[in-house]
Amino acid sequence: MEQDKSPVFWPLVYLSTAAFATLIIWIIIKLPPAKHNTENSFARESTIAEKPNKETIETEENNSQLAADEANKPAETNTPPKAFAVSPPKPLSKMTIDDVLKTARTWGPAYADWNGKQAPDFTLPDINGKPHKLSDYRGKTVLIIFWATWCRPCLKEIPHLIELRNTTGEDKLAILAISNESPALVKRAAADFKINYTVLCSGMNIMPPPFNYIYSIPSSFFIRPDGKIKLATEGLIQLEATKAIIQAD
Repeated sequence: MEQDKSPVFWPLVYLSTAAFATLIIWIIIKLPPAKHNTENSFARESTIAEKPNKETIETEENNSQLAADEANKPAETNTPPKAFAVSPPKPLSKMTIDDVLKTARTWGPAYADWNGKQAPDFTLPDINGKPHKLSDYRGKTVLIIFWATWCRPCLKEIPHLIELRNTTGEDKLAILAISNESPALVKRAAADFKINYTVLCSGMNIMPPPFNYIYSIPSSFFIRPDGKIKLATEGLIQLEATKAIIQAD
């Protein structure tokens, strides 16, 4: 009959487990406590805060000096330093023709072959039917503008011409605006825009050269008091440039 040995086996298991647990506890007690990474990071920050090194002290001193300098700095203004001050532009009214041409942005010279030549004479009616002869204006500067009611740059130029008429006497300057549209249409546009200078209608009249070579509008001719063409232009001319051309030699 086989003998049961379990009563002897189990006490040995209990003793072995107890010995093993005792050994683990002893090892844990003897080992130094582990430091967590988070503690290390805070420890580093704390060390820097508690014991500032020479570099940190110098940085703080520099920051303090910068703050003091900033506090004593005079208030900034929009006035540029003298070294970078912008000189006022040369008045357009005192420029030569070449100087004025250099300022051109929305316009340019045209029909240059006619500069210095006598302007051919012509006669055209105004919007009220009154005839106007170019040679009748001899002795004063004449500004001739070719335009149309459908031309947007031409319409933008009208306020400049109105102001020019308001600021320059008729004894010194004649302004003749010429359109080839119907007199009724041009007359209505003149009323709508309150045009205060002379508006002529060329209609079917054939004008002499260079006035019959107009391919772009607005086009302008500046004619001297002696009847010679000073300058011809194409494009929208602002008021100041127009005055400068009239006054230039």
